[in-house]
Amino acid sequence: MARKNEHSFAFEIKNATYYAYFPKQQIDKLFRFLNELIPTDKEYKHAVVGAHLGKKWTFKEINWVDWEKDKLPDKVRILKRDRGNFSLEKTY
Repeated sequence: MARKNEHSFAFEIKNATYYAYFPKQQIDKLFRFLNELIPTDKEYKHAVVGAHLGKKWTFKEINWVDWEKDKLPDKVRILKRDRGNFSLEKTY
């Protein structure tokens, strides 16, 4: 869990060598936690998976729409060569 200004972030982090897998149930827990325990609009709540792969960190933010429409993938994968789609340097 982390906060920056009005934004709240729920993280699921793994330590791996070449790849990390995040099952649907772990991602669902992030959204349920944010939805039930963080009293703010969903535009300020972010579910993020991350992997420490050797010397590199990679993060991916999961889309709220996928969770709301029950369209989460069976698993999310982060590979060592991935770039991710999440950065705190955004306008958060």
